[in-house]
Amino acid sequence: MSKINDASEHEHQKLFVNWFRLNYKDYIIGAIPNGGKRNILEAKRLKEEGVLSGLCDLICILDNDIVFIEMKKRNGKLNPNQKELIPKIENLGFTVLIGYGFLDAKEKFEQYLKQF
Repeated sequence: MSKINDASEHEHQKLFVNWFRLNYKDYIIGAIPNGGKRNILEAKRLKEEGVLSGLCDLICILDNDIVFIEMKKRNGKLNPNQKELIPKIENLGFTVLIGYGFLDAKEKFEQYLKQF
């Protein structure tokens, strides 16, 4: 268990996506790749195409519902752009789950589904 606790955000997100696709085959999950290191020209091009800093890592398309998931390492923190954008997403009527590691994201997603 200690290995998963020390895993990177990438590893936690990969575990979550694999788990989701295995368990929820009728739903769709996709990554929103708006992070990472890029050269200035690539970053400019992506921004022109609509990449938005602070947008959540994952989008889950469910039955008549969309859920955004922001993945963090177990001790991760939201950045200022995320702190600004997440409330806007929620004010538009969408759910945002912040998963602090794979297990936390999995638990929050399962709890969300139990509402229905």
